[in-house]
Amino acid sequence: VQLVESGGGLVQAGGSLRLTCTASGFANDDYAIGWFRQAPGKEREGVSCISSTSGGTYYEDSVKGRFTISSDNAKKTVYLQMNNLKPEDTAVNYCAVRISSSWYSARTLCLGTRHDYWGQGTQVTVSS
Repeated sequence: VQLVESGGGLVQAGGSLRLTCTASGFANDDYAIGWFRQAPGKEREGVSCISSTSGGTYYEDSVKGRFTISSDNAKKTVYLQMNNLKPEDTAVNYCAVRISSSWYSARTLCLGTRHDYWGQGTQVTVSS
């Protein structure tokens, strides 16, 4: 299984970026996939996740109203549109997936500790 991320970069506060993660190497149609980030000196946190089965989503409180997660299940690709970026959004962003035999909650993926595979990470830097 492989997760390939892209879309990070340097942007000024108030700007936008779109992250993309494409998963490959598994055939299951039931999975949850999402974005996590780790800022220097801080613990990794779940930012936003989505369930492939239900389309249900989860957002961390600080990104609600600014970030939008979406997916293309046929391509096993997840997107994170990040608008109105703030300096505190600066972090390495990782994509992770939990593959299941049935429905798996987006909230559980983002807040839990069970993640099957991780991407290599993409840096997002927001300047003030």
